[in-house]
Amino acid sequence: MAIAFEQLITSDILKPARYLGNERLAIHKPWDKAVIRWVLTYPEVYEVGSSNLGHIILYNILNAQPRQLCDRAYLPGKDLADKLRTTNTPLFAVESKRELKEFDILGFSLSYELGATNILEMLDLAGIPLTWQERLQGNYPLIFAGGQTATSNPEPYADFFDFFALGDGEELLPEVGLVLEEGKQAGLSRENLLLDLAQIPGVYVPQFYAPAKDGSVKPLRPDVPQRILRRVATPIPAYSIGLVPYVETVHDRLTIEIRRGCTRGCRFCQPGMLTRPARDVEPEQVVEAIEKGMRATGYNEFSLLSLSCSDYLSLPAVGMEIKNRLRNENISLTLPSQRVDRFDENIANILGGTRQGGLTFAPEAGTQRMRDIVNKGLTNEELLRGVKTAWEQGWDKIKLYFMIGLPGETDTDVLGIEETVSWLQRECRGKGRRPLNFNLTISNFTPKPHTPFQWHSVSTSEFRRKQDLLRQAFRRSRGVKVNFTDVRISAMEDFIGRGDRSLGRVVRRAWELGAGMDSWYDNLSKAFTAWEDAIREADLDWKYRLVENGEWNLFAAQEESRGAGEAGEQGELFIFSHSALSTQHGLNAPLPLTALSTQHRLNAALPLTALSTTLPWDHIDTGIDKKWLIEDLQRALEAAVVPDCSFEGCSHCGVCGTDFGHNIVIEPPIIPEFAGDFVPNITKTQRLRVWFGKQGDMALLSHLDVMRLFDRVVRRASLPVAYTNGFHPSPKIAVASALALGATSSGEIVDFELTESVEVDVFHQKLAQELPPDIPVYRVEQVDLKAPAANKLLEQVEYLITIAASSEVTPAQWQGWTEAIKIRDEILWEQTTKSGKTQIINLRSRLFELELISAKNNETESTAVLRYVGSCRQDGLLLRPEQILSMLEIVAGEFENTENVGILKTDCTKFHLWQIHRNQLILAV
Repeated sequence: MAIAFEQLITSDILKPARYLGNERLAIHKPWDKAVIRWVLTYPEVYEVGSSNLGHIILYNILNAQPRQLCDRAYLPGKDLADKLRTTNTPLFAVESKRELKEFDILGFSLSYELGATNILEMLDLAGIPLTWQERLQGNYPLIFAGGQTATSNPEPYADFFDFFALGDGEELLPEVGLVLEEGKQAGLSRENLLLDLAQIPGVYVPQFYAPAKDGSVKPLRPDVPQRILRRVATPIPAYSIGLVPYVETVHDRLTIEIRRGCTRGCRFCQPGMLTRPARDVEPEQVVEAIEKGMRATGYNEFSLLSLSCSDYLSLPAVGMEIKNRLRNENISLTLPSQRVDRFDENIANILGGTRQGGLTFAPEAGTQRMRDIVNKGLTNEELLRGVKTAWEQGWDKIKLYFMIGLPGETDTDVLGIEETVSWLQRECRGKGRRPLNFNLTISNFTPKPHTPFQWHSVSTSEFRRKQDLLRQAFRRSRGVKVNFTDVRISAMEDFIGRGDRSLGRVVRRAWELGAGMDSWYDNLSKAFTAWEDAIREADLDWKYRLVENGEWNLFAAQEESRGAGEAGEQGELFIFSHSALSTQHGLNAPLPLTALSTQHRLNAALPLTALSTTLPWDHIDTGIDKKWLIEDLQRALEAAVVPDCSFEGCSHCGVCGTDFGHNIVIEPPIIPEFAGDFVPNITKTQRLRVWFGKQGDMALLSHLDVMRLFDRVVRRASLPVAYTNGFHPSPKIAVASALALGATSSGEIVDFELTESVEVDVFHQKLAQELPPDIPVYRVEQVDLKAPAANKLLEQVEYLITIAASSEVTPAQWQGWTEAIKIRDEILWEQTTKSGKTQIINLRSRLFELELISAKNNETESTAVLRYVGSCRQDGLLLRPEQILSMLEIVAGEFENTENVGILKTDCTKFHLWQIHRNQLILAV
């Protein structure tokens, strides 16, 4: 059953258009015709979740399955969450407006270690028990999670999910859907249904497994696999086209994946290890998807996505082909962080457009030695060449990512970050050019499961010390902005990310104490306090202190029980000096065991037995051999670089084979000749004036949302709109007057200036075809190009407003108040300007017509509908609907200033605006 949406989502909710579920390319399938009903839930606010590419792809794929539908849900803002709880309304799916409890299966994206608290918040708002044990009683949907964090180490979250989907979901989720459909039709119990799901490669059902004494996770029954395989799928760009939100999102553009997986082998990088092998997408598929997607969505920007876009050898050819095909559309291309060593003129030429975007590189470390240790595969010469190329191509500001706390790092390596940045600035100077500025993000290394550096950690005090070193080093630097990651959140990510199943109670308690949206700065202190309190209440603060002190609890017991002689028998294995050792030596460098005393060997050595200790995530088969990770960790301390196996020899990591496939590297096509940049056509051949409405749900779109909508509509309709001149050309579309959020209208006006003549009827048809139904087009007229724009001619406005009174009011009283306003020449009102000054204005002089349309009484309140015509000029001479309430307050005798009778200074308390409808905008003749 659908919720009471109209009463819930009102204009007092922040950005109410988030929750409408009527975006362009949203898929509405009949509820009654579906056998299995999914909800994909992204546990972040709408602006983040709706623009997530994986969310869009899986939504499209599931809706393409017969007899199945897929709806969506997002983490509501605090105002809506409070309203849901106050009204006892369960969280709902945005398209069907049905409670989440009504669906068969709910899928969450778990891509961040601390993001599970948002998931618990959504489950609680939906009225669904938080753990799989609590859901055994009752008819609840199956709850599952996918994403990077779910795939790498699901154990800390095992209590909350019925199953996990590991790896790529494009093929896995349809298989899950088929099993669910067969099980539902067969009437299987929840346990038997999950047992069938556990047979699908890539599905991990935690209730069928339990931690053993040695820390491993073992099956509880013989009919489930010992290890669960990570799934691998081939990316299909066509499924990336979809969901064009009305509100501005974090990634407000079309995004197309060009390559999945990365084989660079950066030793700290979990995505690079969890997405192998690398798979290129055919260039023709990419070009076709972008061209089709830009026409279907109306976006003015697109992005090509990969963990390492520059390793997609077809990038220059694909980018130039699209740039040529869409050169008249004012389209821009953006790329995520790129490999600086592959950045050249070919890539520079395809970036941006008329709007040159930012450029981001990730050197990761400040010295060549550290870049070799992490296997970055980047030399100082390559770094300079890439940055200098960007500077020569017109970029004056570049963003760089660095990391501190890496294995083997010394203070010299830390200070090398400042030295590298200063060196790059010195090398990029020239006459007539602004100095090169840098925006630096310096993050704290956080060890991740399934990486060679999963055995290494650094104390928070050491992180703070290194951050202070850099603050001092950069204090005199000009043109450099430095941002540091909060060390508290890094420690918490480490603690949870490498934890075991015992941390489930910590996650739950942290949510109960207010942790949520932990990645947002405004909530960071509150969230961190909640996490610390939850850890202490679970008697695991000792464990967390080990993380804070740069040690890992898995080895703590072994270190205590191992004798000095035993430690000495381990041979020349490297160690990482932490805590007491780093203090004594003044660095955090690798040392051979023979260089240390027996006591230091005991306290600081990382023995082979520790490296082979079972980890909480060893039952997840990512394809990478654990032995290879240990060997690569040893290579790191020798600063040995392993080449990229996509372009050189095999590194023998264990991935390539039947289960995971092989690297797919496509030979690049020839780069097309550049057809020229977009030149804005500023020719004005025709002006068309459009009268349109704003009805239903569209009343919850803001003025900026409407302007963005018109921009995309004219692109989709291929209408020849003229552009402004200048650095950022924009379409010449002018709405006469902004309409208040929540107000409906049947009289809005917008002017379009065109570069070539279009028949009025043709323009009307094309425009109406691309606009949503709740924005009807009433008429289109051609206007002389020399005539003033509609917003210059605007004089008056006609409204219908519905007003409610908290006490009983008779129709005669409403009529009397209306007449009292009309017969007066002056009704004064105190107004506060934007600068904070107050001034007295005569509201009556701005009112031209006023009449009572209807009035009625009921047991709770009295309402009246008034029609009025008031001033609406661009110079600020306006009569707003709420000012009609002010005049009613005055004539009804409800004012509080006794010294200045007739001047209303207080807020309107007796009358309330229920509804605002703008009948028409009246232009000067």
